[in-house]
Amino acid sequence: MPLPRHSSRRRTSRKVLWLLIPVGFAIVLWQTAQVARESALDSLQQDAEDELRLSAVGLTGHLSRHEYLPELLATRETVKRYLSGSPDQDMMPLNLLLDRFRSTTGVSDIYLLDSRGTTVAASNWHKPDTFLGVNYRFRPYYQAAIAGHQGRFHGLGVISDNRGYYFSSPVWLDDLNPDAAPVGVMTVKVLIDDIESSWQSPDTELLIVDQNGVVFMASHPELRLRSLDPTSDQRREELRSSRRYADESLLATGLKEIERLGEDSRLITFTIGPFKGRNYLSRTSDLPELGWQMHILKPLTPVVEAQWLAMLLSGGLYGILVLGVGIGWQRHRLRREREKFAARERATLAQARDELERNVASRTQDLVAEIEERRRAEANLRQTRDELVQAAKLAVLGQLAAGINHELNQPLAAIRAYAENARAFMARQQWQTADANLEQIVELTRRMADISAQLRQFSRKSGDHPSAVSVPSCFDYALRLFQARINEHAVAICHQTGDEELWVMADLVRLEQVLVNLISNALQAMSDTEHPCLTLGTCREDGLVRIWLDDNGPGIPEDQRQHIFEPFYTTRAPGSGLGLGLSISARIIDDFGGRLAVAQSPSGGARFIIVLPEAPQGSHQPATPSSSTAS
Repeated sequence: MPLPRHSSRRRTSRKVLWLLIPVGFAIVLWQTAQVARESALDSLQQDAEDELRLSAVGLTGHLSRHEYLPELLATRETVKRYLSGSPDQDMMPLNLLLDRFRSTTGVSDIYLLDSRGTTVAASNWHKPDTFLGVNYRFRPYYQAAIAGHQGRFHGLGVISDNRGYYFSSPVWLDDLNPDAAPVGVMTVKVLIDDIESSWQSPDTELLIVDQNGVVFMASHPELRLRSLDPTSDQRREELRSSRRYADESLLATGLKEIERLGEDSRLITFTIGPFKGRNYLSRTSDLPELGWQMHILKPLTPVVEAQWLAMLLSGGLYGILVLGVGIGWQRHRLRREREKFAARERATLAQARDELERNVASRTQDLVAEIEERRRAEANLRQTRDELVQAAKLAVLGQLAAGINHELNQPLAAIRAYAENARAFMARQQWQTADANLEQIVELTRRMADISAQLRQFSRKSGDHPSAVSVPSCFDYALRLFQARINEHAVAICHQTGDEELWVMADLVRLEQVLVNLISNALQAMSDTEHPCLTLGTCREDGLVRIWLDDNGPGIPEDQRQHIFEPFYTTRAPGSGLGLGLSISARIIDDFGGRLAVAQSPSGGARFIIVLPEAPQGSHQPATPSSSTAS
């Protein structure tokens, strides 16, 4: 018996509908993935561009800051006098001069070439791989300088085989004669390993490609001294003959372009090497001053994650939409069936209608209850959110109040002591001594205002420019605040500072604040020590100043040192401290570009170490810290 025509059409429509649902699902997922990919790529490109710009500025600044040095040394009379003297003269004074400049500036090597390109003096004269006697006339930096120009060059050292960047300057005996020829070349070599070590990041790779297409610098060691693109044997021999890359094979990196996104942006992958099979976003920036290109590689993991998340969300929404349409269609079909059934069975219409109304009423009641429950949940959520915001505000206010109370306790105690002494001196009519105590109180109140101003900046990076500060003067002031306490407990003060006065780049008031806090902690730690001894020391280390404070108290256990600089962490008994002093001190030292660390002292107690940049020689001010004028 053939099916009715309308039943056949309904079955055909149902098949088409079941076919369109997965097709539409696939289209929605594909389109959503494309939109998410474009958005994630745009965000990743912006992040890569920002990181690339900062890295390029840092690299250019690090190398260019040494460009002045060869020209400065080339004008020294010692250099000119040696080049114009007899060949058998003593070169040791010149070697020592070059080594002293090398140590001060932090470069790798400084050496002097004569007019024939032979090294006649070098800062590494005393090392096994010294440059003395080596001829560098084949180096481009020598050729540029001997022609009367400033030279630049990068490559591997002939003797050391280390990668370096070279600056050179001609040496003239007669600077005023335009026809005079240079008699020598002053050369400075800067190593680049420190720059590469600062590039280490788990989600970023940085490459420096020179004019020969060779990766001269890279954050990953296995990419260094490789050719960005495949190099022919003839080209490889030409590069090897220049000795720029010594005997390196200059193998290809295996980089392959997948898609071009813009002029300086593309998607790439690696066919060989440690990154084989990984896909990256690559952005390129030219470094015209150096003749290099900087490449940054960002893994596409965020893009893939964004695509998956977008597809999951769109798939869920699509499923909800299909489900809603299906429910609506099903309701529509049931209504039509109900109408047909009512037409055939009038007798049962009232019963079916009543049943339907009861179901609708029950469902409506459930929906009303669900809506009301959702409203209450939303109200509770808003109330909880407001309470959390208020709690965060109170926590910040409490931390600030606790910090101010902690940092002002010492000045307040000193003010009280000076005030009591002043009253006693006034009672004895010792007016001059009483006036000195009052002057000290004025100075301490000024310092309290300075400390309060600095504590307001604890939650953000300091905007003040550091200046030259004398470390011994800061020590003197901090010890003077605790003089009575030191005398009372017979604390021995030992100095390991040497005869030379060291200056650091810091802020006077905040550095004194840190030292006061560290000395206070040391005195507290030695309160039960039989023969307390506080040791203060300083030394210079490669352009940095190292400051340490040792006590012979019980020390700090290893498991507590990793938490010692956290806010509100304290090793004292409850009620003896809030645990903010060391956290604030570490933040202050970090603002100066230094670091604060803790270790065990040789005497078994605690050692706190401050490392700060040394102030340049020309920035030293003759005036002592303002706080040290108190009697």
